[in-house]
Amino acid sequence: MSNYEQRINLIDLNDYPVSWWNQLLALAHEIRENPEAYAKVCDGKIMGTLFYEPSTRTQMSFQTAMLRLGGTIIGFDNPATSSVAKGENIKDTTKIVSGYADIMVMRHPTEGSVKAAALTADCPVVNAGDGGHLHPTQTLTDLFTLKEEKGSLEGLTIGFCGDLKNGRTVHSLIKAMTCYKGSKFVLISTPDLALPAYIKDILAAGGFEYSEVSSLDEAIGGLDVLYMTRIQQERFASHEEYLKQKGNYILDKDKMSRAKESMIVLHPLPRVDEIAIEVDDDPRAMYFKQAKYGMYIRMALILTILRGNGTPAPLIRGREHKHVECSNPGCITHRETYLPHYFAGSGDILTCEYCDNRTLI
Repeated sequence: MSNYEQRINLIDLNDYPVSWWNQLLALAHEIRENPEAYAKVCDGKIMGTLFYEPSTRTQMSFQTAMLRLGGTIIGFDNPATSSVAKGENIKDTTKIVSGYADIMVMRHPTEGSVKAAALTADCPVVNAGDGGHLHPTQTLTDLFTLKEEKGSLEGLTIGFCGDLKNGRTVHSLIKAMTCYKGSKFVLISTPDLALPAYIKDILAAGGFEYSEVSSLDEAIGGLDVLYMTRIQQERFASHEEYLKQKGNYILDKDKMSRAKESMIVLHPLPRVDEIAIEVDDDPRAMYFKQAKYGMYIRMALILTILRGNGTPAPLIRGREHKHVECSNPGCITHRETYLPHYFAGSGDILTCEYCDNRTLI
């Protein structure tokens, strides 16, 4: 058995059963209610944080979570200040840091990069965002916010608005909410920023009700939750393409007046102009509170992983196809060419184990 198969890594939240998620949510609630009881539970433990792209909430939330548990942190928040600037590959960087730390948290702009790191790391690895692919701890933050604020994760109609194509938080949360009964989805975007096909496939396979619309004004009245996202400039090939999409969806007081009194607004942040400042004073605006909830759920996650609570999920379920290239140009396998080409499935369609992209052979 490989070393990575003997520990709990969090690459994709859907690698673990809903019962494990619910245990995390319950522990986060307990920590929130009684933080003093957890102030020294990670005394002597070290967390490495490797952030290859900018972050405020995720990075500081993880760091604060570890410090509040009594542990310490090492790492970098700018690869230019590390040996990455000298050309060091992901394997070498993460292999070294994982030898120093008890748990490692990584954010990287390339899809599948964190799973690639976990294959050779010497400690548990947590995905803090890999390009436009996944962001499981933001999903845990979102689930915890919904549970604390709505009381239940079942029977919710959630509207996702903005950049649904590149929004890894959207992809992760939709996948997660398909595990709770009665979830309904309203996908609000322009055609160019529509949800990727593989996420729609998950909705269709599960028989979940969803609709795709272009108007936030028309959709907002039927929502229990509105999940706003920014148009992500860093995911576009050119500034001109970004400008074509920027400003299409802006939530303001007028739109909020059409929403239910019980609806809540979430946003993974940072925002640019998609939520007007005037909305901040609306009691339904939960995005700042949501960010604080993220600290509690990350405390629960760190503690759970370090305690080894749960059954480790396999990182690789398929097998190596040496002569098959992932058709996603943004996949880590095109950047780190030493990586084995792992794919799941059979026949003419294979799914990349790193980025989940479907490849025809």
